[in-house]
Amino acid sequence: MSKHTNARATTNSTESHIINPVFVRPGEATEFPKFTIPDGLSLPETAYQIVHDEAMLDGNARLNLATFVSTWMDDEARKLYSETYDKNMIDKDEYPQTAAIEDRCWKIIADLWHVPDVSKSIGTSTIGSSEAAMLGGLALKRHWQGRRKAEGKSIEKPNLVLSTAVQVCWEKFLNYFEVEPRWVPVSEEHPVFDGYELEKYVDENTIGVVAIVGVTYNGLYEPVKEISAKLDAIQESTGLDIKIHVDGASGAMVAPFCQPELEWDFRVPRVVSINTSGHKYGLVFPGLGWIIWRDTEALPDSMVFHCSYLGGDMPTLALNFSRPGAQVLLQYYNFLRLGREGYRQIQQGSIDVATYLSGQIEKLGPFELVSRGDTIPVFAWRLKEDYTDKWNLYDLSDRLRLKGWLVPAYPNAEGLENQTLQRVVVRAGLSHDLATALLRDIESEIAFLDALESPMPREGTGSHFHH
Repeated sequence: MSKHTNARATTNSTESHIINPVFVRPGEATEFPKFTIPDGLSLPETAYQIVHDEAMLDGNARLNLATFVSTWMDDEARKLYSETYDKNMIDKDEYPQTAAIEDRCWKIIADLWHVPDVSKSIGTSTIGSSEAAMLGGLALKRHWQGRRKAEGKSIEKPNLVLSTAVQVCWEKFLNYFEVEPRWVPVSEEHPVFDGYELEKYVDENTIGVVAIVGVTYNGLYEPVKEISAKLDAIQESTGLDIKIHVDGASGAMVAPFCQPELEWDFRVPRVVSINTSGHKYGLVFPGLGWIIWRDTEALPDSMVFHCSYLGGDMPTLALNFSRPGAQVLLQYYNFLRLGREGYRQIQQGSIDVATYLSGQIEKLGPFELVSRGDTIPVFAWRLKEDYTDKWNLYDLSDRLRLKGWLVPAYPNAEGLENQTLQRVVVRAGLSHDLATALLRDIESEIAFLDALESPMPREGTGSHFHH
């Protein structure tokens, strides 16, 4: 009897293990501690399911129209990613072929940006365009310091001239590297930094000027050639020779393919460095940026380190050390897979969707377009003055979020900070069909908001989106 009972218990236990779903296992049926490490082990399937389910509560990345970051790559790229995620970009001794591919990539980009002589240029990959921008700014500062020391002058109080519409990474650069900002505000007459009254902002302590090709607030290009011409005039009258760094986080991987005649890059002699995001319109998953300098003279020797690492001498000039190498390989994959024509088709396809969407939104009635998405595929709009006192763009953003769409509302840059904008970023993966679905939802939410008999409550509303 005892033997029969034990056998039955064993059978039941085995059956229970087989048929019990993951959700009744310890950790799923109960709760793991959130802020201390658990005392014991759990099954890998259990740990996976818990993390998977928490991540599932995030928004749908494909419907996130706030981010510039790539949310789609094809199956072969995903396969390559899964095969190479363990490569350490900094370990060039162990992964020499990944290092060689990084070298190819920045030279390909340098050629796209019309570097006069690629063999005399220098570049590197970074974690993102924020790190790349900081390297560009730091090179400007080091060059300015070197010139001032050679002239026997003070190196105190360096300043950098830039638009109030820059991305927050520039505020970090100014803070971390102790550079005074010379903010040029935007205005109705000058919605982007275009060199207007630039002479009021520069002096002998100016390390450089930042021009943005693809402003995050509205998708517009700042006219690099016009800014350069103004600096030419300033040099003629004052002797100040001030260089330009181009923040091409978004536009530098669109303009070469869709606006090839536009002179914004190294064709403009004052441009000494350019950064971009490989993980934005470089079409790579998150974690990749690039910076190129016109020539080795533009990058101070003091920023290049030579160190012995895992058996070899390794020059490095990035701020980060160990970092993923897979994204560099994905960038090279895209260059091989797409070529110039493939990039042109994808970027132009996104621009076509953006201009279709902006045109249809303009026809809805309540909005005025700030941009149309015909530079980079990004456009913004504002609510017409006196259209309604019952709702604003934050309310529309909240209503769209209920349907899964993240379409941010936010205050414009300093100078127009009392103006609220709403913006759509079109990326590869936002098809014409999805764009049409978004339009239907915008129309239905406008109808809902217009039908309100009293204003939406203001307390607790507002965008969580920040530049």
